[in-house]
Amino acid sequence: MASPDKKSFLLRIDPTLWDEIERLAAQEFRSANAQAEYLLREALAQRGRVPKSEKLLKRTVK
Repeated sequence: MASPDKKSFLLRIDPTLWDEIERLAAQEFRSANAQAEYLLREALAQRGRVPKSEKLLKRTVK
């Protein structure tokens, strides 16, 4: 069941790309959904686009 604090959406993705995400997720002991979210966050961070919620989290952890 989806977390109530997370946005649900339909994603159309190439099956071979999804297979690679599932393989990577298994290697890193994550679900495919968590792996996709991780990869999206990583891509945003590489572009200097960290979501506001993560900026707030980093401030409170220090």
